[in-house]
Amino acid sequence: MDQEKKKLIEEAVKRLKGYPRREYMALVSLEYFNGNARKTEREMGWGRECTQKGLKEKETGIRCLDNYSGSGRRRTEDQIPGLSKDIKSLADPQTQSDPAMKNSSLSYTRITAKAMRAALIQDKGYCDEDLPCEVTIGNILNRLGYNLKRVLKAKPVKKIKEVDEIFDNVRKANEHSDANPKSVRISIDAKAKLNIGYFSRGGKSRDKEAKKAEDHDMNPTAKLVPYGILNVLTGLVTFFWQLA
Repeated sequence: MDQEKKKLIEEAVKRLKGYPRREYMALVSLEYFNGNARKTEREMGWGRECTQKGLKEKETGIRCLDNYSGSGRRRTEDQIPGLSKDIKSLADPQTQSDPAMKNSSLSYTRITAKAMRAALIQDKGYCDEDLPCEVTIGNILNRLGYNLKRVLKAKPVKKIKEVDEIFDNVRKANEHSDANPKSVRISIDAKAKLNIGYFSRGGKSRDKEAKKAEDHDMNPTAKLVPYGILNVLTGLVTFFWQLA
């Protein structure tokens, strides 16, 4: 068999698996190597047993069923009875794992692989040598759904039951102030403090040479606090700043 044809056959075999792969290997063996599995193995580099199985399937017409799920090494949590249940009872805050309501060693502790392994030894009575390493414990936690998630900020309450009464009271106070000629209604707001110093702040300058700034925005010479006052009736805005 020339190298070009051999390469094409090898590419085709890589794209197949299971019964179609064995069937194709058997056809190649019959066509080029007289159905000799040993010769096929020597020339093509394929496993002899796989080729023999394909030849037998073609001869008898009986297809072998593949049990992929039964192959490979069993997961650690399947090898150690009760490990998944014990991990869930320690990790799930809703599970009452202890009828006496005793505190677990995981109380007030983030669920890390290291903390979980220590809790299994302390709370569940496992021996150190019987448990897998921290990396495997972390993988089990991930498979059980206890993977790393971003901590979410609590959403602010958009409306409380007293909100209508609050705004109604503010409206009445504003009307009372606007009707009084000796009263001025203003609104004051301050902005974030600004550090004063030789800081870059991502700014740009059109110069022949780049201006130099401190390597860190620390130890400012002063802090500038900008704020403004709005006259609600006239719309006049006055800006101020204060050095802190």
